[in-house]
Amino acid sequence: MNINNRIKLSVMMFLEFFIWGSWFVTLGTFLDKNLSATGSQSAAVFSTQSWGAIIAPFIIGLIADRFFNAEKILGVLHLIGALLMYQMYTATDVSVFYPYVLGYMIVFMPTLALVNSVSFNQMKDPEKEFANIRIFGTIGWIAAGLLISYVFIWDSPEALSSGLLKNTFLMGGAVSLALGLFSFTLPKTPPKGATGEKVKIGEILGLDALKLLKDKNFAVFFVSAILICIPLAFYYQNAHPFLSSIGVEEPTGKMAIGQVSEALFLLLIPFFFKKYGFKKTILVGMLAWSVRYLLFAYGNAGELSFMIIIGIALHGICYDFFFVSGQIYTNSKAGDKYKSAAQGLITLATYGVGMLIGFEVAGWITDTYKTADGAIDWKMTWIIPACIAAVVFLIFTVFFTDKKTEQVDPA
Repeated sequence: MNINNRIKLSVMMFLEFFIWGSWFVTLGTFLDKNLSATGSQSAAVFSTQSWGAIIAPFIIGLIADRFFNAEKILGVLHLIGALLMYQMYTATDVSVFYPYVLGYMIVFMPTLALVNSVSFNQMKDPEKEFANIRIFGTIGWIAAGLLISYVFIWDSPEALSSGLLKNTFLMGGAVSLALGLFSFTLPKTPPKGATGEKVKIGEILGLDALKLLKDKNFAVFFVSAILICIPLAFYYQNAHPFLSSIGVEEPTGKMAIGQVSEALFLLLIPFFFKKYGFKKTILVGMLAWSVRYLLFAYGNAGELSFMIIIGIALHGICYDFFFVSGQIYTNSKAGDKYKSAAQGLITLATYGVGMLIGFEVAGWITDTYKTADGAIDWKMTWIIPACIAAVVFLIFTVFFTDKKTEQVDPA
């Protein structure tokens, strides 16, 4: 890959995840402070991510893979996203905000696959080269959080009371516009599929890989992956409102610690795989979810603030050791023929079905555990997902047998 393309792809990744991190981290607090949303209403808004994940394969499979260059579709989707982001910025009610965020997620979620496609198309050895490009996405997410907390200070108590947090959508929209225009300068990535081929919905959604579920271990992992997304949804939906509510200063900037942790622990996965095997690696990830939520439940913004910081820093173990390890495990079980279908199925199961259930549960728990004055009982709000993660840990411990990974014959 020449240096010009490497720089372009790095900038693309930076902007892609800067956009997501610029508003998604603070979304829960924005819904509460600016739109006075209930837990159920917040759950519905966050669930748009799941609907976007479910719809994304159709946009990729029916359009991007068959008719148009990936970089051009990426540009068009981000230009549409910029317009929708501005509408989200101007919304003053949840009922007005919801259709815009739903539309935005439908156009944004496919871009996560498109930036990968554009990158892989320029690489001779993706296994070695991709991480060096993808790391700029994590840097972009971190940069967005640092700007919000330490430059623009939109998440301070004074700014929250003034409604300034909505400016995150303005920032995200401006960067989306920039990436939309920049995308047309990216290396050409022509469609891979033949326009005359018959489209199979099962292939688009990865349903062909359902045959892999005849393997007991893969079935246990598949169910566990869906269930662990319930506590994951609690973090996405409640972490920022929680930190803001208990008085943690610069909450958005501090949550960026989680992305730093994610980048660092990503480097440790090969070591854990080699030394401890898949089962122990993924069990560490599951256990970390319970530990982080217990730290949230019993920590505070005062003398026990270190517990909150440790809980945030555990994000690298929580995410990498389960989800990244799971993607590697899925890839090794599926074999060459079903690799794409299997990854699509796991994505549909986790970010689609699992997160959809998780956001609903998180919203219901938030509404259920409110005090008489309307404040949220954060202790119970975190203890419940900690218990859910512990149950998933036990299920996986008992039913998954750690042995040498073998490809499943799907025939």
